[in-house]
Amino acid sequence: MTSELKLIGIGAGNPEWVTVAAARAIGELDVLFVVIKEKDLDEFVEVRRQIVSEHRSTPLRTVELHDPPRPWRSTPDYPAAVRTWRAQRLQQWSDAVASELGEGQVGGFLVWGDPSLYESTLAIVKELVAVCSRDIRIQVIPGISSVLALAAAHQIPLNRQGRAVVIEPARLLAPGMPEGTDDVVAMLDGHQTFAHIDPTGLDIYWGAYLGTGDEILISGDLESVREEILRVRAEAAHRKGWIFDTYLLRRR
Repeated sequence: MTSELKLIGIGAGNPEWVTVAAARAIGELDVLFVVIKEKDLDEFVEVRRQIVSEHRSTPLRTVELHDPPRPWRSTPDYPAAVRTWRAQRLQQWSDAVASELGEGQVGGFLVWGDPSLYESTLAIVKELVAVCSRDIRIQVIPGISSVLALAAAHQIPLNRQGRAVVIEPARLLAPGMPEGTDDVVAMLDGHQTFAHIDPTGLDIYWGAYLGTGDEILISGDLESVREEILRVRAEAAHRKGWIFDTYLLRRR
């Protein structure tokens, strides 16, 4: 019998952003695989529990997967560190699926935001299925990403007529805005790259804790507001102990 793995996008933080398709998929699960990251936060665990409880009438068996350490934060060889981490994840998840997902059963992962955008779950699950000795099909249920949540919160279109939008890791912004590109969404900016590039002619639309009760939004001329963003960001991270943020840089 064919088993199934559902990758369920649950949105960027608001439990009400779970789609009808995602809710239905949660109700069909026999087992939920939960990735517990380093220093996993009670808030994230509680949101998962809330989402599951709201969309199921029966208890759901869960299997915890404790994420391998992420050494690339300090390693000089970033690509090699990522490859090692993904290989460790692949082995751990393969073992868990082999032992915990029965023939004909449906397993699932709840994925923050969308499984297709800056999220490694889909790539690793596809590798897992490719090397698995039995038949497993994959279903991907999209979710509301932080990128779309950011645009909606600021009430702006993500793209402008006739112009492209680039979504990239913030480290690629270190030299400045890409040539020929007017709109860039920066992801994974642990070093506040926006504060170190030439701000001439740029606006920023910044958001943290998007979709939650703690949501913070700041926008305006980059040169005028970047110090405010740095201050607010540091205060929020200190207060909560963590921060998820992203932003759009836009040429005027």
